[in-house]
Amino acid sequence: MSLAFTKMHGLGNDFVVIEAGDDAAVPSAARWRALADRHTGIGFDQALVILPPRRSDALAYYRIFNADGGEVEQCGNGARCVAEWLRLHGRVSAGDDGAEPAVVLRLDSPGGRIEASFGEPGTVAVNMGVPRFAAAGETSVDLDGTTVNFTQVSMGNPHAVLQVDDVDTAPVATLGARLESHPFFPDRTNVGFLQIIDHGHARLRVFERGVGETRACGTGACAAMATARRAGLLGEAARISLPGGDLEIRWPGEGAPLWMTGPAVVAFRGQVDGGS
Repeated sequence: MSLAFTKMHGLGNDFVVIEAGDDAAVPSAARWRALADRHTGIGFDQALVILPPRRSDALAYYRIFNADGGEVEQCGNGARCVAEWLRLHGRVSAGDDGAEPAVVLRLDSPGGRIEASFGEPGTVAVNMGVPRFAAAGETSVDLDGTTVNFTQVSMGNPHAVLQVDDVDTAPVATLGARLESHPFFPDRTNVGFLQIIDHGHARLRVFERGVGETRACGTGACAAMATARRAGLLGEAARISLPGGDLEIRWPGEGAPLWMTGPAVVAFRGQVDGGS
């Protein structure tokens, strides 16, 4: 069976995007792992599967699979790419006069509903919803006698955000891997290493659950923004710089939705044996 795909990325966080008529047509976890291999497959951080809507107010439903084949709840860079894919395929409804596409569309996912708004070509803003903090606020775990402090926040998927002095020297690969699979997180977690530059700028590296460190993580940037804003370290609007580039994030504060703006780019299109 041939599988048509679009390779896309948001700041180097790369995806393979496919459309499926129903869940039965979605490749298996083993097939995702094979396709994710950067030497023998397509190569990607996550796969995005666009499906028919499951609620009347959504244009489409999408599912997200990590490179290890596991399904996850949400992906911010992926949400932008899904919205851009739908726009490029003529799925975004025209306005009342038929001259311009609608500026806002609604998508649904396992992590909840997403709203998207289009700016200049290739740039998408997404409403990522209201950040949800763990009741305990800042939390800590013990690793070999060392206390590691972090803030737990959900953006439809779980994040642990650590503040560091310098992301360039932060132990992302080692500490990120240990925290991601620590027993404290029964479903594993994404781990963000956050460096505050000033009130409007921060740097971030993210060790993603089931993937490892990626060039960018949209929900990770949102979680970092919410954590820093709540602590008074960032203002309502801030630039979050990741290894792959910058995201612009706006969050008024507690109880309000958070908007993230960034690129959604097509790299290439192709077909591959769908396998099983």
